[in-house]
Amino acid sequence: MDKVSGTSVQGEMVVQEFIHILTIQGELTPKTLKEYASDLKHFTEWYKGNDSRGEGISFQIEDVHTSTLVRYREDSQKVMQLKPSTINRRLITLKRFFKWAASESRIINDPSKPLKFIPEDKVSPRRMTTEEEQSFISAAENGNSLRDQTILTLMFHTGLRTMEVCNLAPGDIELGKRSGQLTVRADKRNGQRKIPLNMTCIVLLKMYMAGLAADSPYLFPSEKTSDRLTERALRHLIKKAMTTAGLEGLSSHDLRHRFGYAMAEHTPLHRLAEMMGHTNPDTTMIYVKGLNTNLSSSVEEDGETELY
Repeated sequence: MDKVSGTSVQGEMVVQEFIHILTIQGELTPKTLKEYASDLKHFTEWYKGNDSRGEGISFQIEDVHTSTLVRYREDSQKVMQLKPSTINRRLITLKRFFKWAASESRIINDPSKPLKFIPEDKVSPRRMTTEEEQSFISAAENGNSLRDQTILTLMFHTGLRTMEVCNLAPGDIELGKRSGQLTVRADKRNGQRKIPLNMTCIVLLKMYMAGLAADSPYLFPSEKTSDRLTERALRHLIKKAMTTAGLEGLSSHDLRHRFGYAMAEHTPLHRLAEMMGHTNPDTTMIYVKGLNTNLSSSVEEDGETELY
């Protein structure tokens, strides 16, 4: 046993192998990878300190059961008094770790599969202001290749996830003279949905696709390898555009939220849920609630102005 961490060499090696595989896949940011490693260390340290004999135990992945994870979740909530969002983030890490371990035959069954998350009060995400939107569009239109401009504009107007953008194929795009739509064939939950395209996207896509290789399997192949664009490269492109626009700290999620808010103003809830790939309409409601909150705030501000 490693006397410093209290984690068995074998257990530590499994965790390190998992983090290494995530690293070479290149789909997670360094910050997220660091959080994964921290979350797993937190769990193994908790596991080590929960020996009823008081002797301390090493981390053996095959000895972790669903009941173990339930106790960890309860301790995180009642003893450590962590926020539900923090607990759920760590549970997501554990679920991904044990799912991987089961797929690699490190364990027979995945003990995290039945584990449920802590209910969270859904808070409406911050909406980009009109000025921020204009700054982003200006940054997308200037200094970028036609491919990158098309990607950024498409994400702004469709709310696609980064994975979905990278997976798009030319056949997923249908363009008419004044109408168009794209099909997301494999979204976050392996469903399929169609998203209408406005004229801004249609014009750009027609220009871009006219120069795309006829045999390209991807709509936006990597400029370096001509293979699938990685999510890491796409996030870098978005970050660069945000920095140019003076919007450091915003990400692809903010573009997705921008689409949700814009569409919530005139789109029925069930249709918006379909376009965003939400299986639970309650998730989509955060945009409707956010609009109502902003409206109430505006009314209150107008009322205060009149009083004075």
